[in-house]
Amino acid sequence: MLRSCGFRGRVVRLALSLSVTLPLLVISSESARAQMGGVDLDTIQAGRFDYGKMWTFEYAPADYFSETYGFDASPEWFDRARLSVLRIPGCSASFVSPHGLVATNHHCVRGRVAGLSGEGEDLLSDGFVARTLGDERRIPGYYADQLIQVQDISAEVFAVTDAASDEDRDAARSEVVQEVQGRLKAEHASGGDSIWVQVIGLYNGGRYSAYVFRRFTDVRLVVAAEVELGFFGGDPDNFTYPRYDLDFSFLRVYEDDRPYQPEHYFGWGAGVEAGDAVFIIGNPGQTNRLKTIAQLEYQRDVSVPVAVHFLGTRLGVLADFRKADPEGARALGIRNWMFGLSNSLKANTGRLEALNQPMIMARKADAERKLQEAIAADPAMSATYGDLFDRLAAIQVRKREFAAYTGAFQGMGSTFAGSITMARAMRARTVLDAIADGESEEEMVQLMAELGRVRDRAPEVEVGFLAHRFADFERYLGADHPITKAALGGLDAQAAANAMLENSILGSGEATLAAIEAGTLGVDDPAMALIAELLPLTSEFRPAMGVLTSEENDLQAALGRVRFEVYGSEIPPDGSFSPRIADGIVKGYPYNGTIAPPYTTFYGLYDRYFGHGEGVGLGEEWSLPERWKTPPEGLDLSTPLNFISTTDSYGGNSGSPAVTPALELVGLNFDRNINGLSRDFIYLPEQGRNVMVDVRAIRAALETVYDANRIVAELVAGMLYESEDAADAAAM
Repeated sequence: MLRSCGFRGRVVRLALSLSVTLPLLVISSESARAQMGGVDLDTIQAGRFDYGKMWTFEYAPADYFSETYGFDASPEWFDRARLSVLRIPGCSASFVSPHGLVATNHHCVRGRVAGLSGEGEDLLSDGFVARTLGDERRIPGYYADQLIQVQDISAEVFAVTDAASDEDRDAARSEVVQEVQGRLKAEHASGGDSIWVQVIGLYNGGRYSAYVFRRFTDVRLVVAAEVELGFFGGDPDNFTYPRYDLDFSFLRVYEDDRPYQPEHYFGWGAGVEAGDAVFIIGNPGQTNRLKTIAQLEYQRDVSVPVAVHFLGTRLGVLADFRKADPEGARALGIRNWMFGLSNSLKANTGRLEALNQPMIMARKADAERKLQEAIAADPAMSATYGDLFDRLAAIQVRKREFAAYTGAFQGMGSTFAGSITMARAMRARTVLDAIADGESEEEMVQLMAELGRVRDRAPEVEVGFLAHRFADFERYLGADHPITKAALGGLDAQAAANAMLENSILGSGEATLAAIEAGTLGVDDPAMALIAELLPLTSEFRPAMGVLTSEENDLQAALGRVRFEVYGSEIPPDGSFSPRIADGIVKGYPYNGTIAPPYTTFYGLYDRYFGHGEGVGLGEEWSLPERWKTPPEGLDLSTPLNFISTTDSYGGNSGSPAVTPALELVGLNFDRNINGLSRDFIYLPEQGRNVMVDVRAIRAALETVYDANRIVAELVAGMLYESEDAADAAAM
């Protein structure tokens, strides 16, 4: 345990001697009331749905849906909804025809589309429409998972883990999980290897469910819009609304080399109007709504500010490079790289803003207070769980002791947003240690392959990333820390980075591998020398934080368990990349002193194009493909393009179908507005919205621009045609 090791005391003394602290937010009662317009925060109460509406299928909210939206949300309704939806890598999707046609977002398959381009093709830029069934292109290594059964296995897990010691609990849990997975796979053995069983801890481990998926591995591309349509507005429009984005694509699931015929699929809807109920079904990612106030305050004061600084500085390096060398940046795909970083930066900035809002924290505090009161009122629960909040708070205090190291080592080893020189040096050190320890040839091959996967990078980018790493050492550890001195060598961060890259071979992957093969790589290389200075600290810091994280996870699981005892399924669990169904209504919201409309149209797309894309110097983000630059003949510009609803969504919900109570598809979820970034911690439907592509826009594009009549016939009438010619002939 960390509290018994000497390292903890040494780090505390070191941190105190350096006077290293991260900026903390201190809000007095007076300033909090001022921010709330004079409202006393002690009077703020939690709302019924503050924990959100990411309902699970094993605890389906049938009565709530039926009473709220006036239809029969029967078990059969939930079964059809569940079986019509698919989970694809990183996203969600759904069956939309009796012939295995699948709808999802363009950005969910963007990388795959690029990889399917043949010689002389650029499917990402030009778009893709399979004119015949035979033209549909199989996506290598791709899959789609259909949830065919859900089983609550909490009793089985708890029966084993409750009897185990602290040291044996993880092993006991793993054993019962493996037994459940084997049993359920055998029960559904007709699918052979296509059956995949995933056990997920809900309520932070307070409950356990086994999800049985049927995995389809023959998935083919059918239609993909041009990237300029699917990514219209780029990073500037990300997390914003009004929006004008044709973010859609179609896939098809095959079985035995023929289109799969699902029993359940969503019908193609006619669209929605303001006030209509919609349901989003998909796989929202990890949220933090069930965290305690102490845990949220740690995120607010330490982990999230560190992430914001890290992402912002690295994004700045890419922006400078793109500005200085637009053509070089385009050739290296810097725009997409920037989007990935910016997406994370915007999300974390929104999270930080939410955590700094007194109203949100007051609502979270009220919910926590009510749960504590419920636990205290029951002697049995109080005896078992009464000290949970204090113990979780104590862990946050201990984690704060490592705040400086959390900042200094953020992203260390990352090849996406960190220095590849440092990442390569860390992996090279592992290889050299393995050689010294006489590891097996198989192990060495694996380690060398991992080192080889660290790709070289444009020098202008690498020197910027490395300089910020050195600046982070100084920012968080202080100028006099041995690590800072070793990194800077008396220079400023930029000069030190330049010097290292001039004198280290680790900026080159080929040179690094050659030096290892020749046995010439050692601490005389400046990058390897710096890693040698870092390792003693990181090799203690990371395990120490790992111990705290393990303790915290156990306490969170206990808290989740008692929360379920108190509230049952009235409070949904945090997002966990597992299948969920969420409800809401189509509704505008106040913004910028006006009202955001419930949906946008193609008129707005052209307004953005002509206002930003033509001759203003910002054309790349709002440019249009050639065939779209003049509104295509027959395209009704008043057709709804994107629409919004109050439905609860999060990362992972990209591609999720938006359906009506009649289970007709009316949209594809692809984003949230900026007001919805607080959904990591709390669901606030007053202004938070999810953003969807309207099916009316998709159909209009298929008919008037892409000449995809065979796909339209399949969507509208369920007819499968071998070719466009056959579809056209049938329509005559």
